[in-house]
Amino acid sequence: MSNSHRNAPYGSAHFRSRDGLSTRAVPNSNEIQLQIDPVHGDLDEEITGLRKQIKQLKNVAQDIGSEAKFQNDFITQLQMTLIKAQAGVKNNMRRLNKGIIQQGSNHVFHVILFALFCFVLVYLWSKFSKR
Repeated sequence: MSNSHRNAPYGSAHFRSRDGLSTRAVPNSNEIQLQIDPVHGDLDEEITGLRKQIKQLKNVAQDIGSEAKFQNDFITQLQMTLIKAQAGVKNNMRRLNKGIIQQGSNHVFHVILFALFCFVLVYLWSKFSKR
C-alpha cells in the first residue's frame, strides 16, 4: 500500500480493484468517487459483483427487519402475560386480605362466645354451690 493509502482517514481509504475500478474519498464529505479504467476492467463483471453484494445486503437487512419484528411481537406478548399475571396476583391478594379480615373477626367472635360461656358457667356454679 502506498503512503496515500495509509494516511487517509478511516472510512475514506482508497480502493483499487484489479479489474480497473478505483475509489477515492472526496475531501470534507462522506461521498466516494468511483473511477473506471476501461483498459483494465471488465465493467459487466464489476457491476454483476456489485449487484450480488447489494442483493446480499438487502437480504441481510430484510432478515434483520424480520427478526426485529419477531422480537417486538415477543416482547408485546410477554408484556401482556406480565400484565395478566399482575392482575391475578392483585386479585389473589385482595381475596387473601378479605379472608384474613374475616378470620380475624371470626376469632374475636369466638373469644366473646367463650367469655360468655365462662361467665355463665361461673354464675351457675356459684348459684348451685350456695345450696
